Amino acid sequence: MQSRLMSLIEALANVVVGFWLAVIAQLVVFPLFGLSVSFGQNLAIATLFTGVSLMRGYVLRRLFETLAWQSFLRQTLSHVDTPPTSGSNTRSL
Repeated sequence: MQSRLMSLIEALANVVVGFWLAVIAQLVVFPLFGLSVSFGQNLAIATLFTGVSLMRGYVLRRLFETLAWQSFLRQTLSHVDTPPTSGSNTRSL
């Protein structure tokens, strides 16, 4: 299991690497489509897309956490609500 510090470092590394990959990809791809932007504009575009990506990742993580929590509650409560069957061979310690 990862510590919170290592999770933070991993998340920051992911953002930094993704940002610079986006900048490099745009420098290569934009001219192929006849788009001409300054390096500053390229950085601004990469920053905007990085922000969108961060928001997407956060919303999806929270959604899946909520779904996992709801699933856990359903499983836990289904065991509580189910009465024992008659004639079961359960023993008390």
